[in-house]
Amino acid sequence: MRNDSPNPRKRRRARNIIIGAAVVAAVGASMAYLATANADEAAPGKIEAENWQAQHGARTENTADSGGGKNVGWLADGDWMQYNNVTIGAQLSARIAANNRAGGSIELHLGSPAGALVATFPVAYTGGWQKWTTVTATAASVPSGPQTLVAVMKSGQKSDFVNVNWFALGSGTRPPATATVAPPAPSSAAPTGGVSPTASAPAAGWVDVDQAKWQAELAAFNQLKQLPVPAGTTRVAEFHTDCSVSNEAKDDPIVLPGLPGASHMHTFFGPTVDAATKPADLFARKTTCNAPGDNSAYWVPQLLKDGQPVKIKSFRVYYGSRLPDPSATVPFPPGLVMVHGDAKRQVATQKGAPGQFWCAGSAEVGRSADGNWPVCAPGGNLIFQLTFQDCWDGKHIDSPDHKSHMGGAKDGKCQGDYPVAIPNLSFMVNYESLGGDGLALSSGMASSMHGDFVNAWKPENLGPLVKVCLDAKAKCGITPSFTGG
Repeated sequence: MRNDSPNPRKRRRARNIIIGAAVVAAVGASMAYLATANADEAAPGKIEAENWQAQHGARTENTADSGGGKNVGWLADGDWMQYNNVTIGAQLSARIAANNRAGGSIELHLGSPAGALVATFPVAYTGGWQKWTTVTATAASVPSGPQTLVAVMKSGQKSDFVNVNWFALGSGTRPPATATVAPPAPSSAAPTGGVSPTASAPAAGWVDVDQAKWQAELAAFNQLKQLPVPAGTTRVAEFHTDCSVSNEAKDDPIVLPGLPGASHMHTFFGPTVDAATKPADLFARKTTCNAPGDNSAYWVPQLLKDGQPVKIKSFRVYYGSRLPDPSATVPFPPGLVMVHGDAKRQVATQKGAPGQFWCAGSAEVGRSADGNWPVCAPGGNLIFQLTFQDCWDGKHIDSPDHKSHMGGAKDGKCQGDYPVAIPNLSFMVNYESLGGDGLALSSGMASSMHGDFVNAWKPENLGPLVKVCLDAKAKCGITPSFTGG
């Protein structure tokens, strides 16, 4: 239970996005249908805040509001929840609690976080994160028929500022009585960072691997033979691919699928990517990566200098192994997606802190005025290296936070909840910048740096690279040969 002091909460490490967090989409006037009852039970068109179909930055917790159940918390500026198939009336209300005196508002938009504004709820300090009050708003216009409604959090500061228990939309729709809720997420696949799905949460967002296809690819991989490693070969488990920028867009098909323009700006490498891109689509697209058979997609937030995009000098993806014995490493399963880093992490990044931007050739000669960015000497350039998890749960190619199906090694081995060793993925992003003042990521501060990966390697190319280079602990280039580079 959080401290109800008036100080703003420190955001705990949380999942960025959960897509399809509930099969039960919205609830109508029949209060007997509600899973939890709360204050103002007679409110027509009431939808529980936690019954989203997509969200950014939200988490559920037990509520002290009348009737108990769950509320949505950890909401800060830019966070949102999406509700599908709801009908909107003229007089609207929301049940909120706020322990941040900065306050703000909750905007209701149609279709997407940037869609037409329907109404705005004011948010002011209520005296605690579980001190509840009902706020009201009048719709600027009343759209007819079922709508997709997105509640967007707005505040002038970055800390969490509001909890939401429910919305009452004047009228609403209800799923059929036969609607079912998916079983709870497996306890063996708890998210990294100590954040676990709530016991009442459905397993939406967990995507099972195609076991028949995966086993066929694994059988073909196991038939491959290692090559003799010549004397003088660098004994490091490694190969790589070099890519140039394919496109830039405010899209993210992993965390915001089917919602064009709903993300911050991303820089994509490999095939072109948009909000509707699926892993299977990538194989038919031209790629900017030079390793034969690599049609995978990679992306990072755009870097800006005084509001203008910073050019990428080079982008290399290293594939390797951090295990003392990498011989158990197998290729990625088909369709695997991964996210590493936290777009919502907005904290100061001082010199010497792990996971920060640095200067090539150890050429750092100072720091920006805010301390978050290095200043590089001429001849150096700004670099970031992003290293993903390399132990897989063997069951899922995606998870609600796009991280929980991946984990780290224990005692130097992939075991326990994450028993399958796959290649360790590391982005090396080199910028045409000497760092300094005026820098920002499209996702915010330097600490919000993150990366996304969608596997679209052709198995006949990836398998030999893993077998010849990684399993033999030998350095290769873009092909399974010991040329280095």
